[in-house]
Amino acid sequence: MPDTEPPTGSDPEGTPGTTPDSPPPPGPPRSGAAAPGPAILSRQELRRQSGSRESGSSRTWWYVLGAVAVVLIGTVATVALTGKTTPKAAPAMVTTTSAAAVPGAPCPLTGAPAPGGTVPARPALGVKIGNYPNDRPSAGLNQADIVFEEPVEGAITRLVAVFQCQGAALVGDVRSARQPDAGILSQLSNPLFVHAGGINPVIALLAASHLIDKNLYTGSNGSAIIQQPGRVAPFSTFVSTSTLWALAPSNTSPPAPIFTYSATLPSASVKGSGVSVHIPFSSSSDVTWQWSPSAGKYLRFYGLTPDKLLNGSQTTASDVVIMSVPTAIGSWVENSEGGHEVDVTATGSGPLVVMRNGAAIAGTWSRATLAQPATLTASNGTPITLQPGNTWEELVPDGIAVTPSAAPSATSGN
Repeated sequence: MPDTEPPTGSDPEGTPGTTPDSPPPPGPPRSGAAAPGPAILSRQELRRQSGSRESGSSRTWWYVLGAVAVVLIGTVATVALTGKTTPKAAPAMVTTTSAAAVPGAPCPLTGAPAPGGTVPARPALGVKIGNYPNDRPSAGLNQADIVFEEPVEGAITRLVAVFQCQGAALVGDVRSARQPDAGILSQLSNPLFVHAGGINPVIALLAASHLIDKNLYTGSNGSAIIQQPGRVAPFSTFVSTSTLWALAPSNTSPPAPIFTYSATLPSASVKGSGVSVHIPFSSSSDVTWQWSPSAGKYLRFYGLTPDKLLNGSQTTASDVVIMSVPTAIGSWVENSEGGHEVDVTATGSGPLVVMRNGAAIAGTWSRATLAQPATLTASNGTPITLQPGNTWEELVPDGIAVTPSAAPSATSGN
């Protein structure tokens, strides 16, 4: 499919059997549009619903009271006969979604100090963000712990912004889900995933995953939508992270880290070898990251144009992890123009370039299953660590040349 940009206000995914990116009006569905489907519940939510129904049984309460009475009678008898109390048995293990907050622990997805010294008791939150030229400028990307950039139909890209330690009052614009999303987010335990619909096969793929799917077009999830003034559908849907975390208040477990961090450059690095990197996804997503010594971060550009966010700041990253991944044109028709879903193979192994602190480190990524993160190994066989801070992970179709550039006086060192 040619690299074309949909006209402003059009719905490039409004094909039969899909949920469009623009929110449906209140009341009955529009003529010719499919009615919103039922809310999709994760397995975790189904277990909670089942447990709430069972807990309502009065017979269960009688069993509990009877057990308590037996314990009390036994204790009294023991004291009367021996004058001693029996040691307390260890409490039964209770399975919850909570994870104990560890004061002083770093943020799991950035390696940086946690705000206030404690990692927030909440899950990873992935938000699907558009990246057509008309989707820009985006909002909230610099507050995300990790941003994943994935290839989609038409040789363009979309983003999945993942929040945990930080939040953002405005994130967007929110667009529909794609096939790579399940593979991207499955490494984050039971994350929330917020998106604006998707074609039926993708929705089914999300329902079969470990993600807690929060489709803004099902159930009461639409109450989280913020319509951004000055934007037209489907580019006007924004959200706030605080409202999104409130959609699943019982999920309080932070994710495990997916990268390792160190303020010291890995032994395989060469200082000054990665002052910039060019990733030519397409003419509309012609990405360059440029190292800024003064900011201590990489700055994002489209061509020669700075990628400015809605608040006027430029998009930045402490680390840029570039993974060449196998891709194929799938069988699922994604939009009214006949574009097919791009399938990304997220497991296996492939070439890797990690950009950090002005250095480019070449190596290999390897990922055995979707439930675990990729291992990043330098060409000399040593692990690659990241600079503490936010990360952009670029999933680049294999065959696209990724070109790091060095400073004129690059020298070896740690």
